[in-house]
Amino acid sequence: MIVIGAGAIGLACAAELARRGHETYVLESARAIGTGTSSRNSEVIHAGLYYRTGSLRHRLCVSGRRKLYAYLAQHTIPHKRTGKLIVSTDPSQQETLESLFAQGRHNDVEGLRMLSASEARKLEPRLRCDTALLSEETGLIDSHTFMATLRNELEDHGGNVLFDATVLEMRILPDGRFELSVGGREPYTITTRHLINSAGLHAHGLAARMEGYDTSLLPGFKLAKGNYFSCQSRPSFSRLIYPVPVVGGLGIHVTLDLAGQMRFGPDVEWLDHNDPDRVDYHVDPERSESFYEAVRAYWPGLPDGAIVPDYSGCRPKLAGPNEPAADFRIDGPALHGYEGLVHLFGIESPGLTSSLAIADHVADALRTYPV
Repeated sequence: MIVIGAGAIGLACAAELARRGHETYVLESARAIGTGTSSRNSEVIHAGLYYRTGSLRHRLCVSGRRKLYAYLAQHTIPHKRTGKLIVSTDPSQQETLESLFAQGRHNDVEGLRMLSASEARKLEPRLRCDTALLSEETGLIDSHTFMATLRNELEDHGGNVLFDATVLEMRILPDGRFELSVGGREPYTITTRHLINSAGLHAHGLAARMEGYDTSLLPGFKLAKGNYFSCQSRPSFSRLIYPVPVVGGLGIHVTLDLAGQMRFGPDVEWLDHNDPDRVDYHVDPERSESFYEAVRAYWPGLPDGAIVPDYSGCRPKLAGPNEPAADFRIDGPALHGYEGLVHLFGIESPGLTSSLAIADHVADALRTYPV
């Protein structure tokens, strides 16, 4: 089996397929694992309350989060159940917050509780809000150690990650196998009966160039950059602090690293192109003005000059600005009719949280077909 992409999703899929006894190899264009989207996020473990009930994002986030906490504990991977507070700072936001609470309950998310302003301030004294929704199951993960552990599992079961292996072309052969042209220092061609396209930002483009594939089956595709700023002042919160969601994202929030240091983001910056190779990951310092305004809505004590540009990431969106958020797309044989082929599209947040459940989903989609 061939998996394209050695990010968290690709490695989780590869490790699961190898555990099930399949000879599995990962093709990675970079020279290390997890250099793309998987290394440019908040490292938050999401509880699963934001997503439409019954959607893939809902089901895979909730089951994935449960699997993930168990996996992290089993392998002693650094993580922490910090909990988070989603806050309303204006009466107009109250209905949205209550809807989130109801959505979370429908989604079978544990540890949710509505708090008054005074109850929230008992947990986080520096917080300003009218009301808050506490999510006790939200947490943080050391994503790099997680990915390294998945790679080790893959190798322990006889698989491997091949670096500097950019997939240039893919084609569907008459006998149902898939042929890949791979670049790098020594280009080669490889043929497989099972192919998982987990190329992140590049997954859509690869599928669009796949010879013999019906491109009318492809979803829409937009790139949205998210910028982060780090906070130079002493940590003021022990939990993650989120505003009510905004179009395209969850709002500029306070997140933490496992050492307790605060950072803010991401915002949503829609790009005017859809070329992953043209993404500029530089963070514009002038965006700090909007960050100060957003954070001070719930933390008025944020000092002037406390935030500095940190890093950015980019999300493979399947819906554009002012459109309803799209679900994950895991396009397997049931959609396109090609045994052994799975495309993964739009795997943004909560992809990291969902990774182990996505891996099960992909492996199950292929299990009825001969190796």
